[in-house]
Amino acid sequence: MAEADGPSPGGELTPEKRRLAEEKKNERYVWWYLAYFLFGIHIVAFVMIYAVMHAK
Repeated sequence: MAEADGPSPGGELTPEKRRLAEEKKNERYVWWYLAYFLFGIHIVAFVMIYAVMHAK
């Protein structure tokens, strides 16, 4: 039953594998933050374009 607990067949997670998994997770978060940031900038740009086009 102890073999099913770990992700590897040996059941042991080495510090290197743990560091790589954490790095991969952090990289995924960075991409999500970048995507939200770029999406937000486009929303602001469209609102500003709309405001300029409809200003009198």
